[in-house]
Amino acid sequence: MLELNKSGTDRSEPGRLPAQDPGPDAAPDTRPADASPSTGPDAAADRVPLRPYLIAGAILCALYFLYSSFQYARFGSPSWDLGIFEQEVRAYAGFDAPVVDIKGPGYLILGDHFSPIVALLAPLYWIWPSAESLLFAQAALFALGAVIVGRTTQQILGGRSGLCVTVAYGLSWGIQEAVKADFHEIAFAVPLLALVCRALLLKRYTAALLWSLPLVLVKEDLGATVAVVGFLLFVYGRRLQGALLAVFGVAAFVVTLVVLIPAASSAGRYDYWTKIDKNGEQDVSMLDSVLGVLNSSVKIEMLVFLIGITAFMALRSPLTLLIVPTLGWRLLSQDSNHWGMVWHYSAILMPVLFLALADGVRRSRGSHRPWLASYAKVAVPVAAAIAVAMTQHLPLRDLLRPETYRTDDARSQAARAALDAIPAGSRVETDITLMAHLTSDRTVYWVGGAPGTAPDIVAINLDFGWSRPIQDPVAYAEQLHPEARYRLKHRGGSFVVMERTTPEPAKIPGARGD
Repeated sequence: MLELNKSGTDRSEPGRLPAQDPGPDAAPDTRPADASPSTGPDAAADRVPLRPYLIAGAILCALYFLYSSFQYARFGSPSWDLGIFEQEVRAYAGFDAPVVDIKGPGYLILGDHFSPIVALLAPLYWIWPSAESLLFAQAALFALGAVIVGRTTQQILGGRSGLCVTVAYGLSWGIQEAVKADFHEIAFAVPLLALVCRALLLKRYTAALLWSLPLVLVKEDLGATVAVVGFLLFVYGRRLQGALLAVFGVAAFVVTLVVLIPAASSAGRYDYWTKIDKNGEQDVSMLDSVLGVLNSSVKIEMLVFLIGITAFMALRSPLTLLIVPTLGWRLLSQDSNHWGMVWHYSAILMPVLFLALADGVRRSRGSHRPWLASYAKVAVPVAAAIAVAMTQHLPLRDLLRPETYRTDDARSQAARAALDAIPAGSRVETDITLMAHLTSDRTVYWVGGAPGTAPDIVAINLDFGWSRPIQDPVAYAEQLHPEARYRLKHRGGSFVVMERTTPEPAKIPGARGD
């Protein structure tokens, strides 16, 4: 269980919480020069070399990027999100408003999710204007989280625990599934949360406050997580800092959802409320949503594996409270995609849980329960063994398979031929298969999501998984755009490219003037 009032292996003075011990903001050390050297967290940091963790981080970054880049090269993107984020970053790189036409012609993405932090990728996009630059950035951010988590563990536990936790974190299912899901804005939250937890564990409370502030720019729900950081600071004795940060987090959460997103949305509201209060077309009351938080074996399985990857030692740390806001909205959601172990939703929980593991081990080493103290000695290698064993069922196992590196198969060749048939600068309506390969130098719409635009090109993969097989692609294009006429320009394998033969409309919905 969570133990807020215990600190590592030290016993507190009667009537005094460990959280009230002097932190980094305390008065300077006035001991004589010949006094024994400090054994605090700053001294521990000096003793832990950085190089092994940078090497481990570089290896993990290479593995993540290798997987995602070959998935991209094989036209295997699992969703439209990579294309969406490239359109957003491309707009920022051009100093334009973040309009994402994939979501709808002229759609301002800040009215969907509030993630202005992705603008930081604009300089990288100037150098490398491709969706692959986003994949590399995510790999680097995830690997940076591993460096922070591993080295912090080494500082507080010693021995070889740091590299074990680096492996356990780096191979954790939450990170691997996020790599498979292509790029998402939560990549920025991973190292930020690692830095927040590191600062809390090392009693650098002002640093914890400062590192938590940018989280509100990553995604709209993370204001609630910032409020929990404030609560922890309050419990740890930084009452004013904690209270102010908690108020800031709650205010940011409310203002973003109630004011900022509706102001940017053409619908004037935050659309994702429907994930909680609607199941398909059926209304669901908040009471029913709350009562149904554990109404699925998929939800229970996810919770067990979240704590299980830390050998259940994360339960010994108050840091685990930081996962509650994210888990809360996921379990309340009626969308089954939010419940399980796939997609990217669990990635931000990984740095919190693995640093909670380190904290839990530290707290348990001095336990008066012999079995717990004994288990604490092996919990870290057990967690590493769990991560390695689970990898045989996770995405990175594909790096051991030769077919992962084959990008010259018939399907990939047909897809590249279809790309060659689409002129640069054209307006293209397409499905997920080709989408992220087109967004760097074309205006791209989601198939069926751009009525009245009469795009220059309609390009589709007939094997995409349509609800009804498309027998006549040209007729399908004209069904989507009755205001225009199309002809077959290219067909190879399952890929079909059609071009408009009638003049471009005088006014295109959502189009921006030069």
